[in-house]
Amino acid sequence: MTLSSKMNDGRRTTQAHGKAFQDKSKPKDIRSSNIQAGKAVCDAVRTSLGPRGMDKMIQASNGEVTITNDGATILNEMNVIHPAAKMLVELSKAQDSEAGDGTTSVVVIAGALLEAAERLLLKGIHPTLISDAFQKAALKAVEILSWSMAIPVDLSDTESLIKASATSLNSKVVFQQSGLLAPLAVDAVLKITEPGKEQATDLKDIKIIKQLGGTVEDTELIEGLVFTQKSCNINGPKRIEKVKIGLIQFCISPPKTDMDHNVVVSDYSAMDRVLKEERAYILNIVKQIKKSGCNVLLVQKSILRDAISDLAIHFLDKIKVMVIKDIEREDIPFVCKTLGCRPIASIDHFTADNLVSAEMCEEVQTGASKFVKITGIQNPGRTVTVVVRGSNKLVLEEAERSLHDALCVIRCLVKQQAMIAGGGAPEIELALKLSAYAQTLGGVDAYCINAFASALEIIPSTLAENAGLNPIATVTELRNRHEKGEVTAGINVRKGMITNILEENVVQPLLVSTSCITLASETVRSILKIDDIVNTMQ
Repeated sequence: MTLSSKMNDGRRTTQAHGKAFQDKSKPKDIRSSNIQAGKAVCDAVRTSLGPRGMDKMIQASNGEVTITNDGATILNEMNVIHPAAKMLVELSKAQDSEAGDGTTSVVVIAGALLEAAERLLLKGIHPTLISDAFQKAALKAVEILSWSMAIPVDLSDTESLIKASATSLNSKVVFQQSGLLAPLAVDAVLKITEPGKEQATDLKDIKIIKQLGGTVEDTELIEGLVFTQKSCNINGPKRIEKVKIGLIQFCISPPKTDMDHNVVVSDYSAMDRVLKEERAYILNIVKQIKKSGCNVLLVQKSILRDAISDLAIHFLDKIKVMVIKDIEREDIPFVCKTLGCRPIASIDHFTADNLVSAEMCEEVQTGASKFVKITGIQNPGRTVTVVVRGSNKLVLEEAERSLHDALCVIRCLVKQQAMIAGGGAPEIELALKLSAYAQTLGGVDAYCINAFASALEIIPSTLAENAGLNPIATVTELRNRHEKGEVTAGINVRKGMITNILEENVVQPLLVSTSCITLASETVRSILKIDDIVNTMQ
């Protein structure tokens, strides 16, 4: 081999090594891109945090407009393309299902942690070390909140529950009505909570019905059943006392042939016979209903044929039976649980034993629409119905979302009976305690936990910023007050100063804050561990 060819080989090898070395920058670029995407999502919802936060107007592709400041709703409606940004949308959904409140806070904390991680990465600290330190800090933060800040709550103390519910509503569009909605949310959750089975509390047992017309003040809690459709009787009764209710899953209409069969009627006598048979068939069912003593009939929606024919309605009018038809299939379990009955699948089982008694069934007019209300059920299940009212669609939908958040806050307090002060107090306390904890450690961990502690200060800083206060001066004063041992000192956005936040009744469930920190740190750790994005082949 000649000298020149050896030199060429050497040059090629150097180039190959150079390429391999250059490729090492790819994980860094991917990580940086993911962090930037996460921070962009955080910045999008950051202005809507707190009672003085701004609202977002979301316009769908079909021209429909939504006005909200609920973090989960904003992110859900947003068209997010970057895969890392989608992780923050999922994070907001996870917080919504876990705690129901704090959906904006969790994304803001995740954005601040990503920013802290970015600074640590630029200093040359390995992502795995940052990830492990963040996990350690999150566990310590939950421990600090549980032991030094939590205030135990008794479920019989409804006043404390109402305070927590009102705090959740303060940042919503409908905050003026928090005096009505907060006690309503507390009553609703306590009615469906079974003593000794608090963990099994399911908000599906609270049915929220939206009715256009009236104002949010007309929202009411009904112990019983409400059907959004009016009764389908023409001359039948509109109000019945001492009712016997039957829930049926069969149709009171003439049977149909299969899809691919036809009945050809050639003359009038045959046509007459068909109609006579139909009449006799329906009459037989109606007689059975009358014999059982039923006077309110609930009919499940049928997809194959009419659930109830005009002739059947005519007969049922004559025997004074109120009929509510087209009850959706997914509503049947709720109706059964409320009435304490089982649906009747065939006319043979339609007997007096399978009926349910109640005090009253009436058709009520609200604004332009009517609905049917059943109250005074004999053996009611642990369910309630809330009829939310609103003057227009935007207000109505926002009222329903706000009420859902308030219900979730009470459910959190039922599951974990402890609450903490709000107004940025827990985050500042955590920042101080975690900084002190970092001093006891050595090496990289101390550095990373310090960064984690500083990142938590974004919550009080954002609260102050959204309220029009000077964020630096406010957070500095808040830190000083906490250094002096005032654990419950927080930002009072109404007065624009630092006060004892418990005296202002600004409280939140412990579960909201702990799940916020746990979920945010888990998401940030997942993003830090990603060093490449691989596109699959279709």
